[in-house]
Amino acid sequence: MAFRIAEDDVEPVVAGLVALADTDGGPSAGQLAVLDALTTHLLGRPDLAGPGRPAGLGPDALAEALVDPVTRRRFHELAVAVEVCRHPQTVAQVDRAEAYAEALGVDGPDRPIFRDLVHEGVGRAAADFRRFLHANLAERAEPALGGPAPDDRPEPDLVERLEAFGGMDDGSLGRAYLRFYELTGLSLPGREAAGVNHFYVSHDMTHVIAGIATTGPGEVALSAFQMAMDDNPVNTSALLASLVVHEAGFERSPTVAAEAGILASPGAADLLGREMTRGAACTADFSLVDHFELAPLPLAEVRERFGVLPPEFPGDGHHIW
Repeated sequence: MAFRIAEDDVEPVVAGLVALADTDGGPSAGQLAVLDALTTHLLGRPDLAGPGRPAGLGPDALAEALVDPVTRRRFHELAVAVEVCRHPQTVAQVDRAEAYAEALGVDGPDRPIFRDLVHEGVGRAAADFRRFLHANLAERAEPALGGPAPDDRPEPDLVERLEAFGGMDDGSLGRAYLRFYELTGLSLPGREAAGVNHFYVSHDMTHVIAGIATTGPGEVALSAFQMAMDDNPVNTSALLASLVVHEAGFERSPTVAAEAGILASPGAADLLGREMTRGAACTADFSLVDHFELAPLPLAEVRERFGVLPPEFPGDGHHIW
């Protein structure tokens, strides 16, 4: 189901996020940037951003204001993005996020990861993340490939299937997928032995259809776009994984080095908000469909089928459109 917050619930959601970030002397600049981007773009209330931010709403008051379980869960999904933008992460911030989760009766894989980060240290949190990521990658493998890839050998048959896209029409999704690898310099999944190869087929097809590049801010924005298309457990876990690697920065993924504070880079928070808005506008989630079946179709037709709107700033360096 596409990410939506009912109009009457937007102001309490923003007020809850304001109070959630108000620890350790106040919200960080990165937290405020993400909060304002989400408020302006995804929630459609620029009047509640910047100087117009509402007074904070504590956990119990927010629980009284938000009675719908789906809205409570969606508050938590946004809260994770705000929480991780505090650097360094603190006990007070994690405890505050825990208080909101408890009051709203929500849970998620983020809670033990960040709890262990501040109470047990990076090593314990990284181990939590690796266990979570292993399950998450298996769930996100390309459906047409029948599960996770072998991690002990290359897959020449997969490479051959992907290279066959070169015989498709120039405007097809398949040809665009191959051009994506030419532009990024990445190796086709299957050339090297890697247990993430089947994941990267679906992940990179999602890049192509969404038109989002592989920059650090682009990777976070793509996961946010995906979650906004349908905030099911697979997609919300994808965003959490991206935030841990690119924003929290205490653990890497199997193929991407960790980096901290990416959302503080110029335009990154705004990109996050805009791409979540584009994702929420899609008519269906295309991230885990059979991309081999779609590959012969014109890319424009695939985007039209799923309601993918063009980015507002396609030439900003974070898009391939």
